[in-house]
Amino acid sequence: MAKNLVIVESPAKAKTIKKFLGKDYEVIASYGHVRDLPKSTMGVDPEDDFEPHYITIRGKGEVLAALRKEVKKAKKIYLATDPDREGEAISYHLAIALKLEKGKFQRITFNEITKNAVKESIKNAREIDMDLVDAQQARRVLDRLVGYEISPLLWQKVKRGLSAGRVQSVALKMICDRENEINAFIPEEYWTLDAQLVCPGNKSAVPFHYSKDIANAAEADKIMKAAEKGEFVITEVKEGTRTRKAPLPFTTSTMQQDASSRLNMATSKTMSLAQQLYEGVDIKGRGTVGLITYLRTDSVRISEEADAAARDFIKDNYGEEYVAEVTSDGNKGKRIQDAHEAIRPTYIDITPESVKDDLPRDLFRLYQLIYNRFLASRMKQAVYKTCAVTVESNGERFKATTSSLSFAGFTSVYAQKNEENDDKIKNIDGLKEGEKLKFSAFESKQHFTSPPAHFTEALLVRTMEENGIGRPSTYAPTIGTILNRRYVVKENKNLYATELGEAVNGIMEKAFPVIIDTEFTANMESLLDKIGEGVIDWKVVVRNFYPDLDVAVKNAEKVLENVHIADEVSDTVCDECGRMMVIKYGPHGKFLACPGFPECRNTKPYYEKIGVACPKCGKDLITRLSQKGRRYYGCIGYPECDFMSWAKPSEEKCPRCGQYMVEKGNKLFCSNQECGYVIPKAKQEKED
Repeated sequence: MAKNLVIVESPAKAKTIKKFLGKDYEVIASYGHVRDLPKSTMGVDPEDDFEPHYITIRGKGEVLAALRKEVKKAKKIYLATDPDREGEAISYHLAIALKLEKGKFQRITFNEITKNAVKESIKNAREIDMDLVDAQQARRVLDRLVGYEISPLLWQKVKRGLSAGRVQSVALKMICDRENEINAFIPEEYWTLDAQLVCPGNKSAVPFHYSKDIANAAEADKIMKAAEKGEFVITEVKEGTRTRKAPLPFTTSTMQQDASSRLNMATSKTMSLAQQLYEGVDIKGRGTVGLITYLRTDSVRISEEADAAARDFIKDNYGEEYVAEVTSDGNKGKRIQDAHEAIRPTYIDITPESVKDDLPRDLFRLYQLIYNRFLASRMKQAVYKTCAVTVESNGERFKATTSSLSFAGFTSVYAQKNEENDDKIKNIDGLKEGEKLKFSAFESKQHFTSPPAHFTEALLVRTMEENGIGRPSTYAPTIGTILNRRYVVKENKNLYATELGEAVNGIMEKAFPVIIDTEFTANMESLLDKIGEGVIDWKVVVRNFYPDLDVAVKNAEKVLENVHIADEVSDTVCDECGRMMVIKYGPHGKFLACPGFPECRNTKPYYEKIGVACPKCGKDLITRLSQKGRRYYGCIGYPECDFMSWAKPSEEKCPRCGQYMVEKGNKLFCSNQECGYVIPKAKQEKED
């Protein structure tokens, strides 16, 4: 008997959906896109009104053959790819590649992979939205025109293998501009001054901060001398309360930012884990379950059903006083790309604790973050009791403030980073105006203003979002591209432009200032949104964009000078000709090559040393990759020495058993599991 066929992108998603639909439905995966522009040529013909020429993606022949077999047997076909432009385009290309007859197939979308959502989507099946397909196609064509017109110019002027992109070049410019700001920054001196005053009933003194800016040491001395001549009298005691609003549920951007700052996750890893949570993971007793809603969104809207379920859960588990009366959607006046909800758990009753044993560590941590953020967004604000005491002595004013949590509200599930440690040590309650405080000492400190902060992945995502650069689906790939191209390196979370990145940015600034202009790029994103809304024809946007690009490329070929980027010299001597070998980059990462090429063609593997001696033989430990791409640490003397460790070894020895210790998070663990000794890294560094 013929079945209904549902086509999704991934096997995990297929497995999750299959259990909701029963025996009358077959669910199979396309494994993502099946058609795309060719890699070997531009695939877009400006002479033919920018008509794109799609081909079957290499390796997808067998997938399409399997899909065609199922299509022939099916009585109805549902294309259930992701609910965004990219998903719409995948469905469109599936319909073309499989030669689906009109009337035999329909498009379905769901924001969460639950039984109700999937069945409801089938009831509301529709035609493919060609406006969304055109918006994706316009982005793809624009990016292809920029990349394939400018990249050969970079090969010619700098070196082969480089690339330019409509969004990646803007992100690179942001990082280079920030580096220039930091390099040009001139620190300015300023001072802080505390008066240590003993309050009645206290043995220890409380620091009262001087209330104005102090420019230099002479000014600080002048203030101290003046204040010492008088008595420190309380002139004002101000008690009150302040509130902290609950956070909004996650968008793609805010999820990436919080995962970076709280969990130390790169944006690419965050999106990969979130994709797994959305498509489905195996939960004991439940089978395969999609734990979160769709992960690519810039909306903070929540469905009425999910909102009501969360409020009931809070009422039952925390008390009615914790339930927020009204929750702001936070989207007034803001452009929202798609009609998605915010990122939230699909089932409020599946708490992080209940699935902890079923999820790998990082998957659990991200789910916990998403779950707690959503729960907090439905809770009341936190309330703090505040007290501010002002004292004066000979006209000089000092102030002490304190705050204490009086109602936890949302912080009971989602405490902010560096949560409320604002002068809690100060015991200034009960002080009254007119009281005199006993002077103990002054503490003055010299400071200098700090330059702007280096970009981190989280800060770059936030800045791109604020400037309208890119969309939820593009943040992680954009950052991944500039890192993979080695235009940018990441050290201790900070992003730094390399010499290569600065050279590429210099060329882009000189030859293509419009393309890397933030306002221009943001406006282009807005035009793509209007294409998706059916307001503008996609070819009109491309037609208006291309002529200026074409002129700029032809002019750049004439006026730009070649840029030489020297290879990084290693400490390894070429054993064939005696030159110092240089670090090169290939498809599989770094390797060592002789600079005497082509006379000398000697190459060697590049070993990234971690600065720790092998506990087994004393040689250097290096970073290696397993066959599945997982990083581990092994001895450079392999195969003579077979030492390996999945966790990064430390130079520290266990004080209890003498074995080497390994780094895990912010702690050092003894490698001998039977010993179990642990040292907080911060403590160990302090001792050093």
